Amino acid sequence: MTDVAEPTVLDRLVRLLDLERVEEDIFRGVSPKHSPVRVFGGQVAGQALVAAGRTVPADRPVHSLHAYFIRGGDPAVPIVYQVDRIRDGRSFTTRRVVAVQHGKPIFSLSASFQLVESGVEHAEEMPVVPDPETLPTYSELMSPQLREKFGPWAQRPRPIDVRYVSEPAWRSRETGPRDARNQVWMRADGVLPDDPLTHVCVLAYASDMTLLDAVLARHGVYWGVDNVLGASLDHAMWFHRPFRADEWVLYDCASPSASGGRGLATGRFFSRDGRLIATVVQEGMLRVID
Repeated sequence: MTDVAEPTVLDRLVRLLDLERVEEDIFRGVSPKHSPVRVFGGQVAGQALVAAGRTVPADRPVHSLHAYFIRGGDPAVPIVYQVDRIRDGRSFTTRRVVAVQHGKPIFSLSASFQLVESGVEHAEEMPVVPDPETLPTYSELMSPQLREKFGPWAQRPRPIDVRYVSEPAWRSRETGPRDARNQVWMRADGVLPDDPLTHVCVLAYASDMTLLDAVLARHGVYWGVDNVLGASLDHAMWFHRPFRADEWVLYDCASPSASGGRGLATGRFFSRDGRLIATVVQEGMLRVID
């Protein structure tokens, strides 16, 4: 009898994004068995984009998405994704997706897809940063004291390999002041299927992981160290050029503004060879409790 290999944490993420089709334009997704109190925002964004993409011809890749986080998701309950086919044009296709739990919307997404076309080309240059192989892994950065402080969260396997160029927020008090810019290398921790939609959705998932750190860094307060309450409010992405999410990409994040209990962060994804592949903007609710 042949032994069946235990699925990796990346395998489980790919399965998480492989939604069940319940009916025409209705899909159902689930959360990982061991989830935090509410559904991770990157998960619901990635699943909603899968739902939209499953209703669009494969020759029209997504070029932008705009989303709102309406309510915290319950990880113990499946999420139903309802797709509205807004428009099918000659070059562009538009879809709207509403994620529903307990009969109420928790998330909404609009996405636009386009036939591949040629046109003018320019892009910002990638910042000069160390190669990812020269940087410590997440596990190597986690000191025994931090492992004890964060408990199961510190031990949880992660489908995305993250290498911090900037000092991570949760270590800054140990090692001194931190740059107000947040830069990390990322890649899926394994080999993904060749389906381009999978790679886009994995990048959407990963884009919610470190973005708001750039806001907190401007003020010297940090998740898990200070009494900070936060939640993603909205999220927008523009996909500029083809890429693979299982190859190293640089996520360069900064925060232009914070006010009214909200913080704005912008991010740029660059491929290893310096191509600007995606741009991200997110606003989050951020409350620092004295």
